[in-house]
Amino acid sequence: MKAEELIRYFKSLGLSVHTGTKARGHQGFFLNNRIDISKNISENRLIPTLLHEFTHYIHSKLEPDMNKTGGSLEILFKSDNPIYKEELIKVTNFVDNNSLCVRLYEHKDRVKQKIKEQENIIKKYYPKFQRSKKFKEFDKYIKRSNAKYLLKYDRVRLVEGGFFRKTTKLFSIDDIEKDFTDMPIAFAAYIRLHSFQKKQSRISARINKYKKYYEKPCELFARLVEGLYLDREWVEAIAPNVTRQFYDLLKDGYYMELKVVLEKVW
Repeated sequence: MKAEELIRYFKSLGLSVHTGTKARGHQGFFLNNRIDISKNISENRLIPTLLHEFTHYIHSKLEPDMNKTGGSLEILFKSDNPIYKEELIKVTNFVDNNSLCVRLYEHKDRVKQKIKEQENIIKKYYPKFQRSKKFKEFDKYIKRSNAKYLLKYDRVRLVEGGFFRKTTKLFSIDDIEKDFTDMPIAFAAYIRLHSFQKKQSRISARINKYKKYYEKPCELFARLVEGLYLDREWVEAIAPNVTRQFYDLLKDGYYMELKVVLEKVW
């Protein structure tokens, strides 16, 4: 089955298909009966992406507001069986390695280690230091120092002086010892620890954002169809319950034209 045949069939249903766009930064995108496929997509990803976006189209017919709500597994599979989501996540992880967020978790682990290193430096001078409690000695010192701006930003440009005579100073957590020669080692470590904590929070927020996206019912459903095209036997093995329900509904015509499309590519 060639991609051109799929596209012709999609168009026969009244869909608008464009293969020379940026697809809003994705490999593909579906909205308002229009499918956009990235012009930069590799040839081996073309059919899986077309199937993925067409599945969104089918889903939109089952749930017209799915673009806003993310859809419902209960409607998609006519069941609220909790095992379905567990299996669909496994399929998603197989279809798209990015859903595992491996690099982000590795980055988070490295940052966590950096936090521990800075904490150990502080404890050399303040053995009772705890991250969860106020560091009173540091708080007393920092009030008198421009280094307080580094608690909020890793790099700061500070403008001082009057209207006609202004001086600009640049501060960075990389140059704390050079910029603040009177600062105790433990306090410099605390500023860096604080910076790494902020970085850790940003990474966690990104992981949660990706997880929320990948676990939306509309995305889980689309990657199930994509996975059944890529490796039907494997997907059936890792997701036996949800694929069985999917096949039953597909056979009954619940997914409408999706049945025709899968017959074309299987």
